[in-house]
Amino acid sequence: MAGFLIYFLLIALIPIGAQMRVKSTFKKYSRVATTSGMTGREMARRILDENGLHNVKVVEGRGFLSDHYNPMTKTVALSPDNYHGHSVAGAAVAAHEVGHAIQDAESYAFLRFRHALVPVANIGSNMSWIFLMIGIFTQLSGMFLLGIILMAAGVVFQLITLPVEFNASSRAMNQIVSLGLIRNEEERHARKVLNAAAMTYVAAAAVAIIELLRLVLIFTGMNGDD
Repeated sequence: MAGFLIYFLLIALIPIGAQMRVKSTFKKYSRVATTSGMTGREMARRILDENGLHNVKVVEGRGFLSDHYNPMTKTVALSPDNYHGHSVAGAAVAAHEVGHAIQDAESYAFLRFRHALVPVANIGSNMSWIFLMIGIFTQLSGMFLLGIILMAAGVVFQLITLPVEFNASSRAMNQIVSLGLIRNEEERHARKVLNAAAMTYVAAAAVAIIELLRLVLIFTGMNGDD
């Protein structure tokens, strides 16, 4: 019972803590304007043009912190606050998404690998629980193992996401500093925003690993009972 409680607390509190941190950090630095006065859209467009990515569009997305880069349409979508605002937080997020566009243009290996894993990870996340439940109710360890293997594909996807996101943030900082888009104290603020956002991916990967290990222990127990 105690072990289950610890497990539940870990998978619940880790992502909640990461989300609370990124939201509070973003909120704090969304009130700090950049000295350049550029909006997120202008910031993204400037970095893209400086890197010769004139074909990549910058559009306004929907929702809070819904910012993303779509490699299929070559589009950087920024949430309304970041698209129109001129805060340090918005600048950091816009630059981060452009970092993904630069990765795409340079065929960054981890990004390509993650894209290749998408269909496998989707199948794994959708189908794994079916085999896991069948394995539990029928006590067929082979079916349960198949569910674990399918779930492992999703865990690999989470792990591959980490270098992709950290690299995009590193590229973002290099771009906004070298181009003089932020200055002095703003650099430290922008780095805090990006680090907080990165922790959400670390948290997701940690929860996925914990869940996979739990299932492996259940599988071991099933075989031990045979």
